[in-house]
Formats: sequence, C-alpha cells, structure tokens
Amino acid sequence: MITVLGVGTGGPGAVVGDAALVVGARRHLAAATLPPDAERVELGPLAPALTTIEERVRAGGRVVVLASGDPGFFGIVRVLADRFGSAALDVRPSAPAVAVAFARAGLPWDDAVVVSAHGRDPRVAVNVCRARPKVAVLTGPGAGPGELGAALATAGVPRTLVVATARGDPDGGERVVRLSPAEAAARHWPESGHVVLCLDGTRAVAPAQRTIGGPPPGPDGWALPEAAFAHRDSMVTKSEVRALALARLGPRLGDLVWDVGAGSGSVAVECARLGAAAIAVERTADGVARCLANATAHGVDVQAVHGTAPGALEELPDPDAVFVGGGGADLAAIVTACARRARRAVVVTLAALDRVAAAREALAAGGLVPDGVLLQSARLAPLPGDVTRLAAVNPVFVLWGSRAPRPGPQRAQPHRAQPRQEGALP
Repeated sequence: MITVLGVGTGGPGAVVGDAALVVGARRHLAAATLPPDAERVELGPLAPALTTIEERVRAGGRVVVLASGDPGFFGIVRVLADRFGSAALDVRPSAPAVAVAFARAGLPWDDAVVVSAHGRDPRVAVNVCRARPKVAVLTGPGAGPGELGAALATAGVPRTLVVATARGDPDGGERVVRLSPAEAAARHWPESGHVVLCLDGTRAVAPAQRTIGGPPPGPDGWALPEAAFAHRDSMVTKSEVRALALARLGPRLGDLVWDVGAGSGSVAVECARLGAAAIAVERTADGVARCLANATAHGVDVQAVHGTAPGALEELPDPDAVFVGGGGADLAAIVTACARRARRAVVVTLAALDRVAAAREALAAGGLVPDGVLLQSARLAPLPGDVTRLAAVNPVFVLWGSRAPRPGPQRAQPHRAQPRQEGALP
C-alpha cells in the first residue's frame, strides 16, 4: 500500500509513522516527522522516484508520498494510479491549495476556473485569465506570478492578481498579496509555492446561487442575429457567415482568437462567449469603441487594438485561430501574416471574386491547407397579404486554412509503458 498524504496547506507537518520510504518535495520532507531509519527520496524527475517506490512495494515496505494539499487535484495521485493502480493507494488529502487561496481572499470559488501552469504551456493559463473573470492558476517554474503578470499587463482587460505564497507554512511564512499585473511583473518571486487568483473585481462574486460548479456553461446559442450588435451601416458579419466561421475557428476555453478588421467585433464577441480570449483589431477609433461596447453588452472581455493590419499584429501574442473580415488591397499580406502565426486555423470572408485566388495562395504560403465555399442563403421575409417570400442575402466566400497535423511514425513499435515525466510536485 502507498499512502499519499496531502500537506502544506495548514496545520503541523505530516507524521509518517513507520514508513520505510518517504517521498516528497524538499519543503515537505523538512516539515514532516520521519522515522530515523526511513529512506528519503527528494522529488525532482518522477521516473527515479517511481522506480524506488516500486522496489519498496515489492519488498513489502510501507511507502508514504507527501504532496501539496489535495494530491488528487492536479497532483501526484494521477501518475501513481497510472503506474500502480488505484487499489494500491491510500489517499489522505488536506485542504486544496486553491480552496485555501480563495479563503484567504474571502471569496467563494464554486464559479472559478482552475488551470495549472505547472509543467505546462503557460499561454493556456494566460488566455483563460484574459477570458474569465475568476481564475485560479497553479504556478510553476517559468510560469509564476511575474510571468503571468507580464503577459496580462498589456491585455487590455481589467484584472487584479491575488498571490497566495507559501500556503500553510508552519513557520508562519504564508502571505497573501493583492496587486496589479504590472506590479506582479516587476516583483521577484520564488520559484514555487504560489497560487495566483486572477480576478475581475466587479464580477468576483457570482450574482446568484450556483447549482453546477466550475465556470458558467456555454451560451444557449451562437451566430446571433445582426441586431444583437451595434454596427455602422449594416457593416457586420451576417449570422449565417458567422456560424460557418465559428465552426472553422473552433474557439474554446484556453484559446486566443484574433478578429482582424473587426468592424463591430461580432466574431470576437462570439468567440469570447464560447470561452476563448479574443482580440479585435480595428483601424477606426469609432470601430474600436463599438467593439468594446458590444463586448460589454454581452458580458465578455475583448481586447480592442486600434491599428491597421498587418502592422498592428506584430506585437500581439500568437493566436490559436484568426478571423479576417476585411483587408482591401492588403488582404493577401494580412492573410499571410495571420497564417504564419496561427497555431490552428485562419478563416477569411470576402465578397470579391477577384481576391479569392490571392487569399487561398496566402493561406498556403503561411503553411495552412486551404479550403472554402461560396455561401449563399435566403431568409424568410413577409409580403403583404400574410404571405412569405425568400429574400436573398449577398453571397460571401468563406475560405479557411487549417494547420496540417504533424506526421506520426511510419509504424507503431511495441514497447513497455513508461511513467510520464511530469517534473516535481507543485
């Protein structure tokens, strides 16, 4: 049996009894009461520790693994269960670090999004913080409060960071600091031991009692009617076109989407409603104001950038997907710039047949596989005498390019399953 003890979020250090082997991070081992003859393994890479655990289990010795808070929540339980089976584990959690951090901030957290940046690509955590008003980030080396603050400082969305440091330190080292993203970026932080709450102070408390935990569910529908957006002279992406564009963009929580030539920002707003972080790039000042007003009206956060593409795109973080709804004579240059930086897809809408070939070539030049359709629709419209006709909507070319999947190995090779390398415990 492997006993997994959650420690480090309050109370005295763990008492491990008659363990023959104790495994844990340096700070956990230092705080625990250990038998004098117990073997100690300080966690770094997991593979050597797992091998030692397996040897002790086979020999019949008691093994104790120390982990932060609730080790079943983004913790060591996953890799132990994968290696040894759930029946071999006796898990004894303490308070999850996220729960402690929200408690210190005096906030409920049933409506929070929790994302781990420990040993993972931090851009996902940044995008979630841009898109959601209440997020808890489990940090790690290279993805701490400073890096998170630096990425959010120029995001154009109002956020406050609450950094909970050295949670439950028995020596009284626990600290909770409230500061702006820019202030967090300017401060030196230790390598580990943080939970960062990223909050929109105006929406940090849900207005009603929750039934289902986690972030709010997705919208009831999408491809909203044009009347749902403020726009100028009907300069708004039509709902039928938006529906297909959203299907090809695939916006989701953790993504970043650019809406280039945003106009009213309808595509950016719809992507944000589906959980993605969104940046609307618009060359006119009144268009920027309109994008922000539409985002506010729909209760989402959209960063609006006043500038002309492709130059305005240079300083933006790389997107997962891009929608290009305008461009004129510069369309090919804009699409090429977007295609080179998009991680997944670019969608282009245009009315002029003469520009289709150039847009397809630009998608291909950016390393994407191009495709597209001519979208034609007709809407039901009333006629006098209580009858209905079909009113044609202007046809629109919807082009898209997708990043080709990386080729896999030619032939699967049989091998013995190896433990995953997840690094040190958070």
